[in-house]
Amino acid sequence: MNIRYTLLSALLLPLSAFSQALDGEEEAGALKPFNGLEYKAEVQATVSDGTTPLWLNANRYGLSSLDDVNGYVRGSLIRPLRNDSLRHWGIGYGADVAVATGFTSTLVVQQAFVEARWLHAVLTVGSKERLPQMKNPYLSSGAQTLGINARPIPQVWAGLPDYWVVPRTKGWLRLKGHLAYGITTDDSWQQDFTHQQQRYTENALYHSKAIYFKVGNEERYFPLSFEIGLEMACQFGGKSYQPDGSVIENESGAKSFVNALFPGGSDATDGNYKNAEGNHLGSYVARLNYDEETWALGFYVDQFFEDNSMMVHIANNGWGEGADANRIVKHRYFLYDFKDWMLGAEFRLKYNHLVNGVVLEYLTTKYQGGPTYHDHTVNLAEHYTGLDNYYNHHIFTGWQHWGQVIGNPLYRSPLYNSDGRIVVEDNRFQAIHLGLSGQPSDLLGYRLLATYRKGFGSYYNVYPKPLKSFNLMAEATWHFPEESRLQGWSIRGAVGMDSGKWLGNNYGAQLTVIKQGTLGRKKRK
Repeated sequence: MNIRYTLLSALLLPLSAFSQALDGEEEAGALKPFNGLEYKAEVQATVSDGTTPLWLNANRYGLSSLDDVNGYVRGSLIRPLRNDSLRHWGIGYGADVAVATGFTSTLVVQQAFVEARWLHAVLTVGSKERLPQMKNPYLSSGAQTLGINARPIPQVWAGLPDYWVVPRTKGWLRLKGHLAYGITTDDSWQQDFTHQQQRYTENALYHSKAIYFKVGNEERYFPLSFEIGLEMACQFGGKSYQPDGSVIENESGAKSFVNALFPGGSDATDGNYKNAEGNHLGSYVARLNYDEETWALGFYVDQFFEDNSMMVHIANNGWGEGADANRIVKHRYFLYDFKDWMLGAEFRLKYNHLVNGVVLEYLTTKYQGGPTYHDHTVNLAEHYTGLDNYYNHHIFTGWQHWGQVIGNPLYRSPLYNSDGRIVVEDNRFQAIHLGLSGQPSDLLGYRLLATYRKGFGSYYNVYPKPLKSFNLMAEATWHFPEESRLQGWSIRGAVGMDSGKWLGNNYGAQLTVIKQGTLGRKKRK
């Protein structure tokens, strides 16, 4: 469903102007664009009884599979921008390709990008894996809007990737953010998955934007800080093929790009009740940090929205009747509850410990603006915009790419569906998630993910009884010593299980062998 109004999109426009401050950055010598190339070679195999368990599949940037036997050989060569950290400007680029079996495609171009930095501003062209904001990507269940569960979308991305100190604030106020446009790459998969009998799209365009503020002063060793931000995204353009055989030609001209940035316009099917053009969604995110020398504690929130009802939580419901049915004639408001949240807490110990990280999260998505949707009419002026149907849309195939939801994987991805429909069938749920990590030694690390989930289906398909499930993964990584002949090698092993009626009873094991390093760097003796 679509957002009719936006409050903060325009705040992204001055970001490039802010990035002109140098903050004491020193210029280095001549640029060496082929120095510091980081390589990584990886082989992975997964074997399961049933489908691949959730946490052996989810939050891997879409490089995963549900097949009971799957695997890949992967290689990457990347020059990160940090190689030019002492320069006013820098360049980076990378290629990351996998040849897979049991996946949605055999050849996977996971990353392919070039990027440039001037002072603090970065421009990236291509597909690149990006970390979520304000959450631990290693232990969290995942961000609700800009997550790490699906394959990266090729795009033009511009922004400030790291916090930049706002002038005249004495270091107490910082900001970062981005603006991006791209195009999805899963047209062929959608056609194969639906057999062209269900809804699918071609050449759908993508837009995202975000802005974050941080209050705190790290240079003065003040331990308390607060972060708050807004993330928004949109799918628009392309062609939408409907189950009845009709084809919707979505607008994709310059005006559509503006309507994606500042939600406006309307879809071809809106009729008398116009919504913003495209599939708009987003999250309010915030985090409170307490950072000491040896430990840190954080509390965060992620409130997802797909409509005005959950974005601003209040709507003018003063519509008239009869000839005034489409006019606001009085000040009468409807307040939507603050019921859907992702609440999290993270505790970290900064040095090697048997346990050095703990994440605990609670998610609830049952409300979605309420169980009623009614447009005002000549005879009934009441206007309620509930039934938000998170991650789904009536024209586009929802918040997914290559069958995996782009946000949090506790919304069941369309890849699990056996009926060929690209839809998130179970988006009303409650869940408790625990992430645990440790580093018993310099060579050995581990993590444990455990999730209890109770799903209620959707407002359009309510389950007679909630589907309960328990999902578990235990993973350990061994790094060979730098002094050994296997310097740069590591082995990762993981076991996972799903129990319950949500995803079924599945058991699996995964083994990954990795070799990584920097070209030209001499091996230590």
